[in-house]
Amino acid sequence: MSTPVDVQIWSDVQCPWCYIGKRKFEAAVDEFRGAGGEVSVTYRSFELAPDTPVDFDGTPADYLSDRKGISREQAQQMIDRVTSIAHAVGLEYRYDAIHQTNTVLAHELLHFAKDHGLQAELKERLLRAYFTEGRHIGRADELAALAAEVGLDETAARTALEHHTHLPAVKADMAQAVAYGIQGVPFYVLNDAYGISGAQEPSAFLAALRQAADGDGASTT
Repeated sequence: MSTPVDVQIWSDVQCPWCYIGKRKFEAAVDEFRGAGGEVSVTYRSFELAPDTPVDFDGTPADYLSDRKGISREQAQQMIDRVTSIAHAVGLEYRYDAIHQTNTVLAHELLHFAKDHGLQAELKERLLRAYFTEGRHIGRADELAALAAEVGLDETAARTALEHHTHLPAVKADMAQAVAYGIQGVPFYVLNDAYGISGAQEPSAFLAALRQAADGDGASTT
């Protein structure tokens, strides 16, 4: 494994499969690094539903039903299934407490955290806050408080959100996603040449990391 692998991950902080995929990818990275491989990870912005209001009036099942044009019962079945899969990788999804919201500010904050070397820490904190703790990640004050919890300056974070300092970076990520043809997340780009889509099993991620490190031709899974 001679080539360090740069991984760019397009995801949304209210995407249940992105959190599941994160755990599976981390398992692959641990094994890859254990064998001497080098990996760097950058999170990129992808808004699954940019038209969602900050304060959605309804439950996650209501939202999913409206969004996908399915019955509320079908939506609840989808939620129950993904909750079970999340549990299998050690995550607790509490859809009874989730605040469905707009995630653009959360993405802006992730770019703020990237500039201060704490993007990975904030990404994990936001996901746990949303899926497990019922925190409202669409509001600037709540986001600034979460930023402080991972060691970022709360006042500076709030100011960046109020002035939308990092909104151009969010838009640039979205434009790059369009250029790559990304239509769903999570989506992983390795060394700008290898694409892997979805919450794959650790073995699939590990194979992709090894392929990227060896430089054996581009592929997409």
